[in-house]
Amino acid sequence: MKFDVVVVGGGPAGMSAAIGSAKNGASTLIIERNDELGGILNQCIHNGFGLHYYKEELTGPEFANRLSKEVKKYANITILTQTFVTEIKQNKVVISNKDGVQEVETKAIVLATGAREKTPANITLTGSRPAGLMTAGVAQKMVNTMGLLPGKEVVILGSGDIGLIMARRLTLEGAKVKAVLEINKTTSGLRRNVLQCLDDFNIPLFFQTTVFSVVGKDRVEGIYYGKVDDNYNQLKETQKFLKCDALILSVGLTPETDIVKGLKTMRVTGGGEVDEYYMTNIKGLFTCGNVLHIHDLVDNVCIESENAGRCASLFAKKKLDTSRPVNVIAGNGLTYVVPSTAYINDNKLVCRFRLKNKITRTNIVAKSGGVVLAKRFVLAGTPGEMQSLEIEKANATGDIIVEVE
Repeated sequence: MKFDVVVVGGGPAGMSAAIGSAKNGASTLIIERNDELGGILNQCIHNGFGLHYYKEELTGPEFANRLSKEVKKYANITILTQTFVTEIKQNKVVISNKDGVQEVETKAIVLATGAREKTPANITLTGSRPAGLMTAGVAQKMVNTMGLLPGKEVVILGSGDIGLIMARRLTLEGAKVKAVLEINKTTSGLRRNVLQCLDDFNIPLFFQTTVFSVVGKDRVEGIYYGKVDDNYNQLKETQKFLKCDALILSVGLTPETDIVKGLKTMRVTGGGEVDEYYMTNIKGLFTCGNVLHIHDLVDNVCIESENAGRCASLFAKKKLDTSRPVNVIAGNGLTYVVPSTAYINDNKLVCRFRLKNKITRTNIVAKSGGVVLAKRFVLAGTPGEMQSLEIEKANATGDIIVEVE
């Protein structure tokens, strides 16, 4: 098999990347390990999707179905489901499915494999490992697709969006969510989810608080929890016991980059370091969606990924301009910025980044050599909400620094 562009992953990022590639006339292959396209959206039955991308409110399965139908309109997109990628080489992807092991030749690859949830081992959670201890995604699948209740008295560790949404979902299904514990000073999820999922259901949220240990032999019986200081050290004098039969973790996601050897990754995000075309240090390998950096909204995933697919098709046709590169640097008040490299030309650059702390009534600016290239006023912003800035690069004289003014 030969294709101009191969997209690894059939979730919203992969489907959007394929659309971007196909729109530009490239023969495109989507490889998906599950039975159908859609990825994690298929188990996200709550609404709130599509407000920006489709200009209407949809559930996760509705969004996935609409995007899937759009993909299938393109004659130059081939879809392989129930297919695993076992190796990514230069201009080749090795796959395994019911037909055996095959090599697919390609001119460009888009990695859209998403992210996996962090487990108890990733956060060094002490105590036993009884039934009832699980990640928020597993709990979501149990409730939404299997019709099972993970527990009757639940504590959620971490205020990521999936954890916040599951607090509401479990409450609606009859469970008692006793508390949401967040080790940081601010929530890691969207403010709207805090309001709609916790405040509306009187579920308490405790900041600078974490689980010290899990108690239980066959089943979770409770947890010891308490406060942490600014350096995340546990304050043992604040320790308390809370009875529960389930502990659900919503403590972050890790980009699924393991399949690629030699990929240069960003220290903060764990995703690949990319230029403004979403190309990594490996020539011809592009990346987008949650495998690049963790997004809040699937709408932004689709916008970003369609552009990545378009750029991959341009690379396949040898039409990418990579002259006059400059670094894009996360300055004051930012934890990271994507992309890491830009090219000085007339194209506009859209940077996406996260804040270190809460900000109110200030500007986010992009500068190069002391010249302000872009400025945007922010009424309020938190680390849990991704920010973006559109930059005119034509007047750049060197590295571009994005920062809070």
